[in-house]
Amino acid sequence: MHTYTANLISLPLLPVVLAQGIWVRRRTPRLPNAEGQAWGSIAGTGPGINLVLLGESTVAGVGASTHQGALACKTATILSRLIDRTVCWRAIGRSGITARETLTELAPRLEGTRADVVVIVLGVNDVLRFTSSRRWANDIRLLISGVRGHCGNIPVVLAGVPQLNHFPALPSPLSFVLGSQSSRLDAVSRGLAASMDSVLYTGVDLKNRRDLFSVDGFHPSEAGYEFWGERLAAAAAPLFGKIGRGSKPERG
Repeated sequence: MHTYTANLISLPLLPVVLAQGIWVRRRTPRLPNAEGQAWGSIAGTGPGINLVLLGESTVAGVGASTHQGALACKTATILSRLIDRTVCWRAIGRSGITARETLTELAPRLEGTRADVVVIVLGVNDVLRFTSSRRWANDIRLLISGVRGHCGNIPVVLAGVPQLNHFPALPSPLSFVLGSQSSRLDAVSRGLAASMDSVLYTGVDLKNRRDLFSVDGFHPSEAGYEFWGERLAAAAAPLFGKIGRGSKPERG
């Protein structure tokens, strides 16, 4: 275990947290990626825009049966409705990936891709690996630069790090420890977005609602993806001339 992890967890809790981590891993069902094409188009009356989501298992659609019910398509559908334009969407995701791995393994797949906005959805795996705040900030900064190296100087929406203390699959005190880590990385993301040009941060709070989680208690359900997609779409909508109904993007 990293020294950082040991510092975060008080010594008396350490054996309990380690045991709970093993127990959760063994009992949590392993769900597949969403089936079907990881791209599509949502028709609108205005000129088309290109939306790309890049990130971890939530972008791969784990917890949804098909990509039509997963995060990228949900975000595109709601964004199309908000701005009344056609939205062509693409999901580039892999389960278990960190921000640093995304830069080298997924970002190169953007080469030659036309994108008007890229949404970065990461953090859970960095929380589970206890990535330090400094490394997280550096990795996200490099990833945004890498995205723009492939797609041009486009706006980026940086999704907030999900708060793991709300995940039904995680018992206490493990949920407290991982919740503290996710809050720490989320605060870094918010500050980073505020310091960078054309980077918008938008958080998500699943509010301990069991219906927003899939059967594994760890990944969103299709209702959870719609809930999250509403916030991502509301953040992106002002980039195309309209503010999402009932929400405004956060700039850090």
